[in-house]
Amino acid sequence: MDRKERDMKENRQRTMVELIQRYDIGTQEELAEKLREAGFSVTQATVSRDIREMKLSKVPRLDGGQKYVVLEQDEEHQGDRFIRVLHDAFSSVEAAQNLLVVKTVSGMAMAAATALDALEFPEVMGCIAGDDTIFVASRSVEEAHMLMDKIRSITA
Repeated sequence: MDRKERDMKENRQRTMVELIQRYDIGTQEELAEKLREAGFSVTQATVSRDIREMKLSKVPRLDGGQKYVVLEQDEEHQGDRFIRVLHDAFSSVEAAQNLLVVKTVSGMAMAAATALDALEFPEVMGCIAGDDTIFVASRSVEEAHMLMDKIRSITA
């Protein structure tokens, strides 16, 4: 990536933060539209990559919907924040061999998967999130069960 592309990306991501702080933006499409209104030529794929890279999360709105937020990067309390996100989003967890199927509140799977990744449990090889379901891969059945116990204790 050359200097011009890097500057454009930084400017776009800075604008994304300003937009989600100013408006209750609940979807990638809404965010892409606001960015276009601000003069950026973006695709949904670009917005999706930026969301992952910036580690944006969704939180519940008062009206029952969801909105994107930037979680502060205070290292001392970061673990507590991720545990709180996981706790608030969690519905259930079941093991299927070396995979866990984690169910969340609708729209919260991405935030909960980000929290699981950030907590750096040694049993987590990786997470794939949908709207309300996360697949968590472990190396073995034993590790999956150990992780399931950890998740249940955090979310109890």
